[in-house]
Amino acid sequence: MPMERLHIAFFGPANSGKSTLVNALCGQEVSLVSPVPGTTTDPVRKTVELPGLGACVLIDTAGLDDASLLGPERRRRTLAVLDETDIAVVLSPSVIPSEASVSHLLALLESSSIPIVQYTRGESIESLMERLRAVAPKQEERFLTGNLVKAGDCVMLVMPQDSEAPKGRLILPQVQVLRELLDRGCNALCCTPESLASALKRVTPDLVITDSQVFGLVNRALPSSIPLTSFSVLLAGAKGDLRTFVEGASAIDRLQPGDRVLIAEACTHVPDTEDIGRVKIPALLRKKADIKVDIAAGNDFPEDRTPYQLIIHCGGCVATRTLVQSRIKKALRAGVPITNYGIAIAKLQGILERIALP
Repeated sequence: MPMERLHIAFFGPANSGKSTLVNALCGQEVSLVSPVPGTTTDPVRKTVELPGLGACVLIDTAGLDDASLLGPERRRRTLAVLDETDIAVVLSPSVIPSEASVSHLLALLESSSIPIVQYTRGESIESLMERLRAVAPKQEERFLTGNLVKAGDCVMLVMPQDSEAPKGRLILPQVQVLRELLDRGCNALCCTPESLASALKRVTPDLVITDSQVFGLVNRALPSSIPLTSFSVLLAGAKGDLRTFVEGASAIDRLQPGDRVLIAEACTHVPDTEDIGRVKIPALLRKKADIKVDIAAGNDFPEDRTPYQLIIHCGGCVATRTLVQSRIKKALRAGVPITNYGIAIAKLQGILERIALP
């Protein structure tokens, strides 16, 4: 899969120089700089190429010691950035290096095993860059399709073009999988669910990859000898934890009337009538039991996960592996089973054992 952008977040008290430092690294005014405490209110993200680090996302955050009326909410949003942070740059105030808010942050970072670079005013940008390069996590190459394909295989991609599909383009997982198949020397054949039958008359594929929402339809059309998986399942293997997700899906059988399930989306979008997370999965779940479904989108992953009997996470096509892994850990620490869209749909349709896992 494509290398993910390294997420570098900048933390510290108000007026410690976070925005100035981000601007200096970017070579442009990304964040507003002012001597007024609380100038940065929400996390500000900027994509940039840094020498020796490649494609990065720099995240400027609000001051940890914001004492304004909105201070607690700004602090919550700042700490939520930890879920997507690959490297934390911590700026200490020049007057009070032992600021309590910074000490608390450092404790959180150490418990999360996030690499820390402490910065003080006056340090050169090149010195900072050297230390960032030294602690940057090494991204191992991993294939979305794992060991499911080899050079020369014929792989059929079944891609619905319904109201949820963007006009004139494919969604990101479809593009990434298609490019990977070409890179791995496979022969890719693309079709829609409507043209699947005619496609199968022309060729017998070595693997079929489909959108999870049509798992049932595609499974019924395929001979059992042809392996079947989905884009969401492939993402589960690349960004999540397949074993945890498969184990988490077993909680679906234990759902009782009145139980609560959280649908967690890593992105934000305007839902449609055919939305997989907000419409189709809840409908399938309610065939099992009269449950309550909550939706969390973007960065709004609940701090208290204990009210839920199950969390179903999206595929995470626009999320980093760091973010998905962080949410898995939070769910497990709360004792809540977690799975993802593709695994959950396969379980709900009774075909999980049939699905090929990367």
